[in-house]
Amino acid sequence: MQRAGIRAFVGKLSMDIDIASRPTYVESSAEASLAAAESFVRGCRALTAHLPEHQRLVHPVLTPRFVPTCSDELLEGLGKLAAADEEGLRIQSHLAEAADQVEWVRSTRGMEDIEVFDKHGLLTSRTVQAHCTFLPPPDLKRLKERGTAVAHCPLSNAYFSSQPFPMKEALGEDVKVGLGTDVAGGYSVDVMSAMRWSVGVARMRAGGPPQAVEVKDGDSSKGDEKGKVLDWKGALYLATRGGAEALGLPKGTGTFDVGAPFDAQQIRLIEYPALFGVGALDFFDLEPGEKVAITEEMVEKWWCVGDERNRMGMWIQGKEVGVGIFA
Repeated sequence: MQRAGIRAFVGKLSMDIDIASRPTYVESSAEASLAAAESFVRGCRALTAHLPEHQRLVHPVLTPRFVPTCSDELLEGLGKLAAADEEGLRIQSHLAEAADQVEWVRSTRGMEDIEVFDKHGLLTSRTVQAHCTFLPPPDLKRLKERGTAVAHCPLSNAYFSSQPFPMKEALGEDVKVGLGTDVAGGYSVDVMSAMRWSVGVARMRAGGPPQAVEVKDGDSSKGDEKGKVLDWKGALYLATRGGAEALGLPKGTGTFDVGAPFDAQQIRLIEYPALFGVGALDFFDLEPGEKVAITEEMVEKWWCVGDERNRMGMWIQGKEVGVGIFA
């Protein structure tokens, strides 16, 4: 990934309790799991230690699988490892994803899922928690206070959770939210799919058509508080700038501000000079030879049906990377 020029935050799974997992996933003890995590962090950092800091694209992440698979000893050790790390170790896990998970934690730990993570120092400004579908408003406020971000995986939630993520409430609390695909949690690993699902889920949850929801630093228009629903612009924000904030990327990432890291895609909507739509796009009202200005409606059409055929170029940290890698 470093050689390909791709940003990556890679975790070595930590778990010492077996609940019907593959035997290779489970370590023999909390001590063994902590030793493996420390070794992974050192090894990952050694791969890029020779590079200037701004060129180090791959970073290690502490990855307790989720509370039911981790003993208190392991979680406490991971929290201490993160707190002692001078470079600011990131943490990722799954939080309050499903009803049975939440009940399991209550019955075995005597507290809520989020309280277990917080107790062991694993809710930090460098933490990303996936799902969070069963968090009530007070717990969303706790995420905001700790600076912890949410990876919203709408397609995965449709498959594995019995209720959707409370997006409106999370954004209302200024919780950092980015979009995720959960890799195996559904049929698509494409963030374009995650954007579309996030809007669909939000509309179903609201029970009606959208008025734009306000997202931090976004330019979506304000709607009536009662009827606010995530729209396509808000979802595009969450997939770009929102994700950069959730991951703690360098200041300005996901914007075109002067001095910000240049992480960008070149999207082509129209094939010139014939004025055909690229990929799945069609623009029936264009005439050959006509001077065309890109409109918001055209961008929305790309958001709805566009795919990798519209992606003409990609840059990460200012360097162009091969588009074929992502096709």
